[in-house]
Amino acid sequence: MFRTKLIPRTESMDNLHAFSQYWSGQTPFFASFALQQLRLWVSHNPWFDGHEHERWFDVPSESLQQLQSEYQQGWASLGQQLLTNQPFTFDDRRFASGNWSEPLFGSLATFYLLNSSFLLKLLSLLPIEEEKPRRRLHYLVEQAVAASAPSNFLVSNPDALQRIIETQGASLFTGLLQLRSDLEEGKLRQCDQGEFQVGVNLAITPGEVVFENSLFQLIQYRPLSETQYQRPLFIVPPAINKYYILDLRPENSLVRHLLEQGHRVFLMSWRNFRQDQADLTWDELIQDGVISALRVTRAISGERRLSCLGFCIGGTLLSTALAVLAARGDKDIASLSLFATFLDYLDTGPVSVFVDEQMVAYRERTIGGHGGAFGLFRGEDMGNTFSLLRPNDLWWNYHVDKYLKGQKPVPLDLLFWNNDATNLPGPMYCWYLRHTYLQNDLKSGELDCCGVKLDLRAIDAPAYVLGTHDDHIVPWRSAYASTALLGGSCRFVLGTSGHIAGVINPPAKQKRHYWTLDQVPKDPDAWLAAAEQHPGSWWNDWFAWLTNHAGEQRPAVEHSGSTEYPVIEPAPGRYVKQ
Repeated sequence: MFRTKLIPRTESMDNLHAFSQYWSGQTPFFASFALQQLRLWVSHNPWFDGHEHERWFDVPSESLQQLQSEYQQGWASLGQQLLTNQPFTFDDRRFASGNWSEPLFGSLATFYLLNSSFLLKLLSLLPIEEEKPRRRLHYLVEQAVAASAPSNFLVSNPDALQRIIETQGASLFTGLLQLRSDLEEGKLRQCDQGEFQVGVNLAITPGEVVFENSLFQLIQYRPLSETQYQRPLFIVPPAINKYYILDLRPENSLVRHLLEQGHRVFLMSWRNFRQDQADLTWDELIQDGVISALRVTRAISGERRLSCLGFCIGGTLLSTALAVLAARGDKDIASLSLFATFLDYLDTGPVSVFVDEQMVAYRERTIGGHGGAFGLFRGEDMGNTFSLLRPNDLWWNYHVDKYLKGQKPVPLDLLFWNNDATNLPGPMYCWYLRHTYLQNDLKSGELDCCGVKLDLRAIDAPAYVLGTHDDHIVPWRSAYASTALLGGSCRFVLGTSGHIAGVINPPAKQKRHYWTLDQVPKDPDAWLAAAEQHPGSWWNDWFAWLTNHAGEQRPAVEHSGSTEYPVIEPAPGRYVKQ
């Protein structure tokens, strides 16, 4: 039941299940035998159909002998440690507690780490020249390695066993309750559902919904300064998950910080799409979504030249909309900011292992309308899949703490948002997959969208492009590639950390650092080599850049909406709670 409901039913998970028949983290490693196990498994795996994979396993015997010799040395060291009763110590945080220093559990952990490391070393010897199958094989093996850790099983986790004794079994009962709750929801929750409530302690920046249609609500925020800049900031958040990643608790809210800086803010709140909206297309989200929201923002504010911000796929949607408008002769945009956004899908990171023609065609047939079937791409499936891209950080650690130890996750607003997934309409999702991750022709200048040719170079507004160094969803070099696609001047800034934590980094916390360079050479690594590192948050750098394009300061506008667009309801609105 656990695999069929909580873990997303992707082909990769079936592959992992099959691989467990060939390899175990507690079986002694024999290089030549492990090589044959991998060969046999790959030959039966549909992910590698069509590839001449026999030659992948032509590893020189000398290399195998060297690997086996190194393993035997590690094995002998483990035996010596057990015979002399020396305590075990680990840098790996899965085995960091003192309980793992005991001989029984310490030897299990050491044996697992030894076998796992040599299996991964064997992988590195395989002469696989093609990038896609090499990434897929590494991904599947790394998933199997992470899943087989002794810390993931009750009988071999001393911390979990100790908790059972200390709580007289209550931890096990609590863990089972949490497992049942997650199974019923279809997701592994990384933050307890009761810790936060949208509109109560998240997304509480004062504002009003001033427009809505079946796709989105538009929020206009109240001023938090006596004066405001002339040009409003129009924000397109991701259509995946909810908009309040930009309006978390007040101290973490980018929206609140912008208002305090004197910017007028209008923000889209996408709907969590329902089954009766499953036939919506990419063009409809552009025309009836982003372009409609921009038009209303212009009408209410009285300003035609807006500053625009897009985050993640929100940036892709926004850039597409601006390119459509430019093709229609409307280039009246003051500035464009793109945070962790793909425009050039040259390297899509770990996600690329899932995407190929077979997978996209299957989605088109089953939910994309090819053949008449429309459906939704479930947000829970996407969230679980993204979590499994970092299995030890976003999956198995929560499995251990919640289910084996019966502990509640630490209440973090970022993680609560991460679990608040939204559905995407099938045709929109399939169009996006095909023209970005699969074909990478969004940048081509030849793609048809909303009745025009889509040319990103027609966007000639000055642009601020942000990447984050450890982003596994939008690798920073791919974010950097946007600077070569846009028609205006570009400033690129690189933050530390990942896709979410690297973006949501308020200055008051004085955390992390970032890099800047006024020039944008063609090579991103040349940019990084020449860039200057600064302590703290990149937000202040962006605030200064945005101010330069925001126009003059005027008395703050206290009222929301207009005669044409009256206030509908207070922020955060209804859609974000669906």
